[in-house]
Amino acid sequence: MVKITDVARHAGVSPSTVSYVLSGKRSISAETVRRVRASIRELGYRPHAGARALASSRSNVLALVIPLRTGIHVPVVMQFAVSVVTTARRYDHDVLLLTQEEGEEGVRRVSDSALVDAVIVMDVQLHDERLPMLRSLDRPSVLIGFPSDTEGLTCIDLDFRATGEACLEHLAGLGHRVVGLVGSPPEVYERETGYAQRTAEGFLAAAGRHGVTGTVHPCEATGEAARALVGRLLAEQPELTAVVVHNEPIVAPVVKAFQDAGRRVPGDLSVVAICPDELAEHAELPLTSVAIPAEEVGRRSVELLMAKLDGAEVPPATLLPPRLTERASTAPAG
Repeated sequence: MVKITDVARHAGVSPSTVSYVLSGKRSISAETVRRVRASIRELGYRPHAGARALASSRSNVLALVIPLRTGIHVPVVMQFAVSVVTTARRYDHDVLLLTQEEGEEGVRRVSDSALVDAVIVMDVQLHDERLPMLRSLDRPSVLIGFPSDTEGLTCIDLDFRATGEACLEHLAGLGHRVVGLVGSPPEVYERETGYAQRTAEGFLAAAGRHGVTGTVHPCEATGEAARALVGRLLAEQPELTAVVVHNEPIVAPVVKAFQDAGRRVPGDLSVVAICPDELAEHAELPLTSVAIPAEEVGRRSVELLMAKLDGAEVPPATLLPPRLTERASTAPAG
């Protein structure tokens, strides 16, 4: 069994320094913390959980708050969750998953009970009711998503405004003049969920700059709703030559509905998706897409949180730039 003295010898520090790194009771240099944590991982050191909690007043548990509201695509959300869990384990932390729609009460409940050391919050709305509580919480927190007011918060996410802009600019560069955004389910916009709102804002802003007719169309995440929307788009906008789809469950149904209506993709209609790479790559027709970087966002959210737990300064805002990959679903306008 690996002992704390083994970790200290391996890291070139005293056993008390290892203890302070584990407990967070004293300020230790970032380089020493990094070296001690590396030795802990390499040697496989596992402090006794009960003794550790008593000594440090830490639980070594993070809370991940994912309220599973309607309109959320659970498979993509779980990619974020898996990344958070696997990264937390590298820091010898477990993750408590909170999925109920409890607003601030759920976070307050686990925080007040000392069940968790810190909190990661997902599905952030522009005017999220949880923000005042998170600002006053006596535990560190990181938001995956950006509210309208980020003062006093630590936030990370894909830059969805830039994502909407990148999709429209790619299509405008191919000569498309009438482009639709097939968006998230209506309730996602009604809740003012940050990622959906900002994607639409970026799309419309870029359309205005390029003189493109751009329209936004919320759509329920069902094949039937996708087919009905495609029918309306073709009837109301016969000059439509491109769409951006920001609604993972209906990416394939939207493409098929256009094809069934006689539109060749990409010959008559170009399609750009905002979705995980694997969905775009493995589609029947590989799709030009902007990737949802779930693994990177989840990993970096935990890294930010662990730095905050160690008393380090972290950037208040981390926006990941969009990465658009051209595949077989876009072509110059005819």
